[in-house]
Amino acid sequence: MAGFRLEVPRAALVITDPQSVERNHTVENIERLLQAAKRASMAVAISPLMDRVGLPIALDAPEQHGADFLPAFKPYFVDGRTLVASAHKAYGPERDDLAKRLRGAGVSQVVLAGMSANLCVESHLRALLESGFEVAVVEDATAAAALDEGDGYQAALVNFRYIADALWSTDEALRQI
Repeated sequence: MAGFRLEVPRAALVITDPQSVERNHTVENIERLLQAAKRASMAVAISPLMDRVGLPIALDAPEQHGADFLPAFKPYFVDGRTLVASAHKAYGPERDDLAKRLRGAGVSQVVLAGMSANLCVESHLRALLESGFEVAVVEDATAAAALDEGDGYQAALVNFRYIADALWSTDEALRQI
């Protein structure tokens, strides 16, 4: 993991399921990453989650679908430059849509953050790696549910350490961007 260096011109910040989660100061850390990525003219992509009735929870045209972004994120996403992947129904990106959009923007490296660490973020990590991207996960810009039977966030961190090209804090990611 120590050898991974971000090259901003060929990198993108990818946010899964941009919803509100309190743990780890996730919303604040995602916003800090978005600010830095936009300042650096780094590509930004979102992979929204589809709700139970088949509508994406966050869309580039929310007024048409009754869904909306978390207000703190809206200025970063509804800017005409953010790549919006097809909404995913399960945990990983819908088919190869996200990878195609990223490749179309000249991206080969991804800084990954969002919800939920042990489900959507981990599934996106695996799919992006299998598609040939280098991926750094921002550990404190993601979160997951904790149940009596186990903590999804802690489980995800173990897997991130095994499979990601890098595992960074938000501060480490900001230094790279």
